Amino acid sequence: MPAREREAMRIIYVTSSLPHGKKEAFIIPEIKELKRQGHEVLIVPTYPRGEVLHGDAKPLMNHVITRPMVSAGIAEAAVRQFMENPPAAFELLGCLFRSRSTGVLLRNLVVYPKGLWLADLAREWRADHIHAHWSTVPATMALIAGDTAKLPWSITAHRFDIAENNLLEVKAKRACFIRAINWRGAREIADRVSHGTSPPSVIHMGVDMPSAEGVEYSHNDGCVSRVVVPANLLEVKGHVYLLGAVRLLAERGVDVHLDLAGDGPLRDRLAGEVEKLALWDRVTFLGLVPHEKLLASMQAGGWDMLVLPSIVTDSGENEGIPVAIIEAMSCGIPVVSTATGGIPELFEGVKDALLVPPRDPAALAEAIERLIKAPGLRERLIESGRRRVEESFAVERVVAELVKRFEACGMSTR
Repeated sequence: MPAREREAMRIIYVTSSLPHGKKEAFIIPEIKELKRQGHEVLIVPTYPRGEVLHGDAKPLMNHVITRPMVSAGIAEAAVRQFMENPPAAFELLGCLFRSRSTGVLLRNLVVYPKGLWLADLAREWRADHIHAHWSTVPATMALIAGDTAKLPWSITAHRFDIAENNLLEVKAKRACFIRAINWRGAREIADRVSHGTSPPSVIHMGVDMPSAEGVEYSHNDGCVSRVVVPANLLEVKGHVYLLGAVRLLAERGVDVHLDLAGDGPLRDRLAGEVEKLALWDRVTFLGLVPHEKLLASMQAGGWDMLVLPSIVTDSGENEGIPVAIIEAMSCGIPVVSTATGGIPELFEGVKDALLVPPRDPAALAEAIERLIKAPGLRERLIESGRRRVEESFAVERVVAELVKRFEACGMSTR
């Protein structure tokens, strides 16, 4: 049944900080599409830290309830909910003490009153469903609120949050469903919970699919190839290996200019590497680029390619399916990346995908040079990349699938 013929739902989205802060911009298209399809969405950040930096989040501000972790209002609502059903409130509190470590337990205990407050809010707002992005503390808040208010609730699990294993077994049993954003994540969740729980649902993160007429494809003039890396400056993103590749390309006479769009704890270390490799004329640190500006530059053909040299860290951290790559492919920007984490899943069916081994500057340099010197390869990557996104990652399809799951949860609780 088309979305417009369905009964509109009232859905609470529990985020980590969105719309505040620099992260979680990839959730914005999903929320906007839910609203476009006629559903009401209320956004409740667990930790409302920082300013609203992404311009495309600002239109959502009328649909956000921002409260600190602890306040008089939170405490009053928590006491009210607790006293309505003390046995159930104690039982939920007992669940938190099954946390795997003292640190995880403390984080869950801190959010317990806010979870009770959210139950109060959900009842007052007449919510139909509560959905948490991240299986860590935001999902703990959804667990407390959903079970207290007797509302169906669900989780989107991403990457690091699966590895953290914050009451994943408890949440898998009590949630209406857990959504993994790729098959690798689904397997990791299944490995951490008992066989009696329902398997995770794989529903990718979706992106807005610009029309082909609205995209300007970059036409390299044969002089300098413009490369963007839209990623926070973290070890898992592998920036240092790409800098090594740019040095190799410079020695071969291949002119590449690298734009690093993001910030993070490795800023000084990477700047030192740029200095050491004498790449200051070939690398620009753009800092944090608001999501809507990054997308506008992609759609305007601002870069010739996107490169994401992700690795698996020594601690085991790896990529899910990076939304930045999906967005680049939707905008007709060819991609060079590594065969790590969930990235290969994204490129299934993409002809001549340029995925190289991680931690290999020489392989990165070779793939970038191939893309620069082979116009036919570039055209094939653009065409098959857009087709792949349209078929499996367009936000309209993703949200339609999510809504089906939300509706099924409601029917199962009636």
